[in-house]
Amino acid sequence: MANPTVAENIVDILVHVGVKQVFGVVGDALNSFTDAIRRKPGIDWIGVRHEEVAAFAAGAQAQITGTLGVCAGTVGPGAIHLLNGLYDAKKSYAPVLAITGQVPLAELGSNYFQEVNLDNLFRDVSVYNQTIVTPHQVPRVVQLAIQSAMVHKGVSTITLPGDIGLEKIPNDGEVDFFFRSCETEPVPWELEKAVALINGGEKITVLAGAGCRNAREEILALCEKLKSPLVYALRGKEILEADNPYAVGMTGLIGTPAGAAALDSCDVLLLVGTDFPYRDWYPKHKKVIQIDNKADHLGRRHKIDVGLIGGVRGTLRALVPQLNAKTDQSHLKIAQEKKQKWESKSYKHTSLEKHAKPPVRPELVAQSLSDLAADDAVFTADVGMCTVWAARHLQMKRGQRLLGSFNHGSMANAMPQALGVQAIDKNRQVISLSGDGGLSMLMGDLITAVSYDLPIKVVVFHNNRLGMVKLEMETGGVPEYGTVLKNPNFAKVADAMGLTGIHVTDPAEVKTALKRALETDGPVLVDVETNPDELSFPPKFLPDKAWGFALGKIKETLTGYRDPFK
Repeated sequence: MANPTVAENIVDILVHVGVKQVFGVVGDALNSFTDAIRRKPGIDWIGVRHEEVAAFAAGAQAQITGTLGVCAGTVGPGAIHLLNGLYDAKKSYAPVLAITGQVPLAELGSNYFQEVNLDNLFRDVSVYNQTIVTPHQVPRVVQLAIQSAMVHKGVSTITLPGDIGLEKIPNDGEVDFFFRSCETEPVPWELEKAVALINGGEKITVLAGAGCRNAREEILALCEKLKSPLVYALRGKEILEADNPYAVGMTGLIGTPAGAAALDSCDVLLLVGTDFPYRDWYPKHKKVIQIDNKADHLGRRHKIDVGLIGGVRGTLRALVPQLNAKTDQSHLKIAQEKKQKWESKSYKHTSLEKHAKPPVRPELVAQSLSDLAADDAVFTADVGMCTVWAARHLQMKRGQRLLGSFNHGSMANAMPQALGVQAIDKNRQVISLSGDGGLSMLMGDLITAVSYDLPIKVVVFHNNRLGMVKLEMETGGVPEYGTVLKNPNFAKVADAMGLTGIHVTDPAEVKTALKRALETDGPVLVDVETNPDELSFPPKFLPDKAWGFALGKIKETLTGYRDPFK
C-alpha cells in the first residue's frame, strides 16, 4: 500500500483519536487537507463564515466532551482570525488543535503575499507550536501536538505550508498516543498541616470551581463532614449548584449576598479546584488552604497557609477521612438563610403582572429559559450582562451544562460555542444567551446553523446597549458614552437567513415565545427587546463604587445624555 501524503496522514490520525469534525474556512494552503477530509469516512468539514467562530466551536466541543477539538484557518489572515477563539480555549483549559496554512517553503521569509510569521503569532497561545517543513516530521509532530493539547489542556498549533500537504511521508504513518490522566495526591506532611488547620477551625467555608468536575461526590462529602457552606466560582456552577444543600451561591461582582457572606464570616477558607481571580473578593485575615493540581496556581490569587498539590478527587479522598466531623451547623444555616432571603426577593419569585409593561426585564428571560429547558440542555452565554443573567437566574439541573468565555472574557462567544456543541449531537437542546452586541459581531455564522441543519436556539437580549460597559462607566463615575447600538430587528434578519425568527416585546409573551422556539425544529432566533436600564448590583457595594454610580448618573442627567440613534 502506498504511503499517504502529509495531509492524508494528518486526517488519518485525527480520525484515529476520535475527531469527528473540523471547523474552518477553506483556502489555498489548506486545499490538500480539506480534500483529504472529503475523502475520509468518519470525519466532516464544517465550513464557517469566520475563523474565530471555528475556534470557539472547537473549544466548546473540547469542553463538552473532554476530547480534542479541531479548527483550521489558511494562510495569513485566515490563521490570524483563529487567534481570539484560541485564547478562549487556552484560558478555558480546552484541548484544541489548530491547523493553519502557510506560504510555500521557498517563499518563507520573502514577505510573500499573505505571509505571516505564524510561529511567532501562536507562540503565546500554544502549548505546542510547530511548522512542518519536511514530510519526515510527520506523524511525530502530529502526535506531539495532540498529546500536548490533551495533557496540558491547551492549544496546539500545526502550520502546513502549501507545498508540503501533498508530499508523501516516508513511513507508514502509524502512531501511538499517551495522554491518559491519573489521580494524584499531596505529600503526607502537607496533608497533615491541612488536617490540623481544618480541625482547629470552627467555621469552614469551601470555595470550589471547575477543577471539581470529577469530584462532585467528594466535595459533598467534605461539606457534610465539616457542615460547610459551599460557594462556587462561575465555571463550577454547572457542576456544583444542582441538588446540593450546601451550595449557597457565588461570590464576586456577579455573585449573591449569601456567597459573599459565607466567605467573609469563616475562619478557615478551603479553595478547591478554583483559580478565582478577583482578589478584592477574597476575605481578609482568614486561614486559607488551597487544593490544585497545578503548583503555579497555589497562592497566586491570595496568600495561603497550606498548599496541596494534587487532583481534587484524589486529594479529598485522602483528606476527608482524617478530618474531625463538625456538629455545629450554625455557620452553614446562616448562609442557607441568607440564600433563601435573597431568592425570595429575586425576580423569579415575583409575579409577571408587576412587570407587564415593555421593555422586558432580562431576568424574566433567563428564568423562563431555566424553567423550560430540557434536563440535559447546554446553555452558552455571551460575555457581559448575559453572563450575569445566566449566573444568577439559570437554576442548573444535573446533566445540564453552561459554557461561556468566563476566563478570557471575549464578546461574541455564545452563538459560535452553541454551533460547536450542537454539531456533536443534533438531538440535544442547545441554547445561546446572546447579547445584541455579541451576536452582531459574528452574526454571519447564523448561516452556518442553517447550512448544516444545526438546530440551535439563539435568544437575543436586545437592549440596544453594550450593557456591561454601560454599567462599568456608571459605576466608575463617568456618564454612559459610546455604548448605544443601532440594531436591526434580529428576528427579521434570522428569517432572511433561513432560521425561524421570533420577535418579543411584551413580557406576557416571553414564556410562550421561548416554549415555541424550543419546540420548533431547526435553528431558531428569539429577539427579545429588554430593558437597557436594568441594574445588576454586586452582593456587596463598596462605598467608592456606590458613590461612583451615583456620580455617573448625575453626570448623565446634567449633560443631557441621549440615545444618538433616536
